[in-house]
Parts: sequence; C-alpha cells; structure tokens
Amino acid sequence: MFDSVFIMFLLALLPIIWLIVALCGFKLQAHIASVGACVIAFIEAIFIWDMPVYAAGSAALEGFAMALWPIVLVIIAAVFTYNLTVYTGAMDIIKRMITSISCDKRILVILIGWCFGGFLEGMAGFGVAIAIPASMLYALGFSPIEAILACLIANGCPTMFGSIGIPTTTLAGVTALDSTTLAFVQTIQTAPLLFISPFLMVMLVSGGKKGLKGMLPFICVASLSFVIPEILAAKFIGADLPVIIASVCSLACTFAYAAYYGKHHEVSEEYRMEISNESQAKITAEKALIAWSPFILIFVLLLLTSKLVPPINEPLSAIKTSVMIYQGENASPYTFTWLNTPGVLILLSGFIGGLLQKCKASDFVKVMKDTIKQMAKTICTMLGVLACAKIMGYAGMISDIAAFFVVVLGSFYPLAAPLIGALGTFVTGSGTSSEVLFGNVQFEAARAIGANDIWLVAANSLGTSAGKMLSPQSIAIGCAACSLSGKDGEILSRIAKYAFAYVIVMAIIVYFGADIAHFLL
Repeated sequence: MFDSVFIMFLLALLPIIWLIVALCGFKLQAHIASVGACVIAFIEAIFIWDMPVYAAGSAALEGFAMALWPIVLVIIAAVFTYNLTVYTGAMDIIKRMITSISCDKRILVILIGWCFGGFLEGMAGFGVAIAIPASMLYALGFSPIEAILACLIANGCPTMFGSIGIPTTTLAGVTALDSTTLAFVQTIQTAPLLFISPFLMVMLVSGGKKGLKGMLPFICVASLSFVIPEILAAKFIGADLPVIIASVCSLACTFAYAAYYGKHHEVSEEYRMEISNESQAKITAEKALIAWSPFILIFVLLLLTSKLVPPINEPLSAIKTSVMIYQGENASPYTFTWLNTPGVLILLSGFIGGLLQKCKASDFVKVMKDTIKQMAKTICTMLGVLACAKIMGYAGMISDIAAFFVVVLGSFYPLAAPLIGALGTFVTGSGTSSEVLFGNVQFEAARAIGANDIWLVAANSLGTSAGKMLSPQSIAIGCAACSLSGKDGEILSRIAKYAFAYVIVMAIIVYFGADIAHFLL
C-alpha cells in the first residue's frame, strides 16, 4: 500500500522536481523551466494517469485562460502604472516626499522599506517592492546588503496580497473557496509576523537590540497601523485591497508619528543619514496630488467597485461570460469577468493618472510596449505554471501528492503546510505560482485529515512569506537594484535565519491555531 502511494507521489511530483532542478541546478530561466514542467505533466497525465489527450489539452487551455485573464492582465496593468510614474517623473516626487520627514535611518527603513514597500507590493508585486525601496535606501547611504535584507524581510508577509491580491484570488480560484473568507483567514495567520517584521528591520539596520531604544512606540505604530487595517480590509472588502489599505494607513500614521518624534528627539549620530533637502521646497500640494493620482484612483476605483458598494459592484460583476474550456470529467465553465476585474480598473487609473501627468498618446504606447517587453518572460512563466497546475489537478496528480503527505504525516500534516508553500515560492519566485502549484495539495490534505480546508489552504499563503525571502529571484532583483554583484550567496545565507525562523513560527501558528478557524468561521 505505502509503496504504491510513494511511487505515485514521486511521479506526480516530477513536474515540481523538474522545476527545482531546472531553476536551482541547471540555472534555467523560469519561463523555460515552467514550459518544461507543463510538458512533463502533459505526458504523465496521458500515459500514467490515463487522461485522454483532448482532456489534457483542454486542461492546459483552461490554465492559459486563467493565466491571461485576470492574472497577466493585472501584472501588465500594475507594472504599466508604476512604469508610467517613473517615466513622467512622478515617482521622484513620491520618493522625495517620503524621505523629507527624517534623517534617522531607523525611521527611513520603516517608511521606505515597510510602508512604501508594502504599497508597491500591493500595487505591482513581482519584485517591484524589493527593487524600488532597496534602491532608494541604497541611494540614501544604507549599505547595499542591509538595504536588500531589510526589503526582503518587509516584502515577505504582504506577498499573498501582491498585485491587487492576485495570489489570493488565484488560490481561491484553483480551490473553489470564497476569496474574501480566505483573505480574512490569511490575515489572522500572518498577523504575528506582520507585527514582528518592522522590529527585525530596525534591528537589522541599527546593529541589534540597541537600535530599538526609544523607538518602540514608533515601531508599534508602524506595525499596528498595518496589521489592524489589513485584517479589517480582508474581512469586509476582500482579497484585492488589504495590503494597499494597510500600507496607506501605516504610511500616514508612521509619517505623522515620525514628524512628532523628530520635533521631540535629536537623532543620534550613530543613526543619522546625510540627506539633501534642497529640492524638497519645490513640491507643491498640486504636484504631490498629481504624482500620487494613479495610485489614488486605483484605491478609489477598487473600493467603489468592491462588495462594499453593491449598487456598483453587482451590475459590473454581472458583465461576464462563462465558457466550457475543459472537456474532461467533472468539467465546469470558466468565467471571464470583463469590467469588474482589477486589471481593467488599474489600467483605467493608469491612463487617467498619465493624462493628469501630461502624457501624450505616444508616451502611453511607449511605456506599454516597454512594460510588455519587460514582463514577457513572466507572462510565459504564468502560462506554463497555470497550464501545468490545471493538468495536474484534473488528472489526479495533486490528489496523489496530498495522499502521500497524509499517509506519512497524518494529523501532523499542518506542521508541514507552510513549508510546502515556502518551497513553491522559493522555486518559482512567485507567490501566485506557489498557490497554483500547491493550493490544491493543501485542500486535498485538509479533506483527508478532517481539518478546516480554508485554514490549511491559507497556510500555503503563509508559507510563501518565507519562500519569498529566500527566493533566488528576489535576491537577484535586490542585487540588481543596488548594483551589487556576486553577493547573492552572502545575502541568501544571512536572510536564511529569518526565513527559517518564520517557517517555525508559521508551523506553530497553523498547527496550534486550527481551533481558531472553527471560532472564526
């Protein structure tokens, strides 16, 4: 019995094993590795799991459809909007506004790495929230390694709601769970780590516990003003806005407290950064508003079209088309929501914001072309990973992977759930990819051991936090942003202790917090 389960487990895991070997061993790029994984899954589904060719092909097509709409649409829209603000110079104004408040490196790492980094993760994701804050900190005089490490810590926990919540909405889609309930459970699980992360960032850049002296109220403000709004946004709005709302609240509260702190405390020479303030006076309220306009519009449009405003949400959500793509057993229609989808709303906000920033038609075309070229490999990766996951799910490969873990771990399976999610993100560099690869593994395992399925599926997202810190792609993005060459190994070894500690805490949260799920749900 065990031998057969183990053999089927290894065969079912082969596409994932290929991804690990291809990315970490052969050093292939993710888009090439993901196509290989899709091909392996396709061949195995036909010859080992006896899946008809037409069924395997249509499963891949459904994966392509899910990848393109809404995932790729959101990716392109978010990165296009960000790139547009860089092109118009609005991002320079935003950077200067954030750095105008203090010259204390402990405050700056929170404002830039935690608050602004969280905002960028919620807006764009896909490395933007590491590249931009790390480069800003480096430009201000932080050591490149410290800047990268701080941003890796900051970027971990918001990953599940990156790119307007696309990892969570994707996870809800592949597991057929309610995205709002799932998002709420995720925020409960990750709350302790969200609270701790700013403390670790300050200690990292200030030489240890001594850097916390006099900063505890400030850091608590930064942490709590992020954690509480994120939980409330997930509970009452859904998966699209939690990190954006949380980061905006945290930025406002932290900015205000930093101004108060600066008036009543001298900055120790040990933590003082030399920052030029000559250009700050040029930023008027009008310029600031125009610079932030694309992001303000995104916030407003997503809020107005959310479930909080039924008169707008319901008519827009009704504009959809259901298509029967998968042609095998247990098929169900795939639904395209045409207007009330984050990608469309972000694109609209980007174009309106660009017009306010005096963009011409040729500017929009240029930035869009550059964005598509920039994200082309990521798009291919999403297509390959989603197609692979759909084939594995419909063929029964995911069920066989879950069956093995259940046989081996039994009731202790929840201890391993975050580690599985972390593995997916470490390999692919993407929280969304991890959700697609392992979301159904967690779902099947929960059903097998009688655990709460939403709680255990959410644990996969929790694990992506640690995986995101360790991911070679994340580290490479940070190194590129800070013009740091050949230090990937050193950064990996230094961030590993944080990531592994997070995984241990996550395992404890998931295993011992299972009763919370029954209370909450």
